Amino acid sequence: MARKKSRTTKKKTAALRPGLRKDGTRIGDPRPVDVHVGGRVRVRRTLLGMSQEKLGAAVGLTFQQIQKYERGANRIGASRLFELSRILDVPISFFFDGMTPALKTAAGGKRGRAGLSDQGQEALKRDPLARRETLELVRAYYKISDPKVRKRLFELVKSISRAVADG
Repeated sequence: MARKKSRTTKKKTAALRPGLRKDGTRIGDPRPVDVHVGGRVRVRRTLLGMSQEKLGAAVGLTFQQIQKYERGANRIGASRLFELSRILDVPISFFFDGMTPALKTAAGGKRGRAGLSDQGQEALKRDPLARRETLELVRAYYKISDPKVRKRLFELVKSISRAVADG
């Protein structure tokens, strides 16, 4: 007796392609949400003037693990995120502040699942506030104890930026 062919066909999904996750991102690449959360850890740590070694010691990890968290290479679990929020003296929501709507959607927002779009994914842009130069500038600014001097410096920088913008 001959076998009948099944009329159902399997849909090809990203999960069936080697090297890809179900959401279409490459295995081994950090996920955008993990990069964002790690960047926020780095911003707060740097603003506090804390080294990766010191933060690692506070949570019982090596500085290499902190580096991986900050790059988004390793995901931060809920209990670790809670611990980091206490050490860095911020609410847990701080780590998710500034997420773009596209990033929220990719993280499982209401608009659909990541990887099912017909359009290409926009490249993740680095937040200028997360740059080391910006963080060092803010820390140096707040080290100026005289509020009048700080205010004059602030006005000077604003004036220079307007002059440069005007061409």
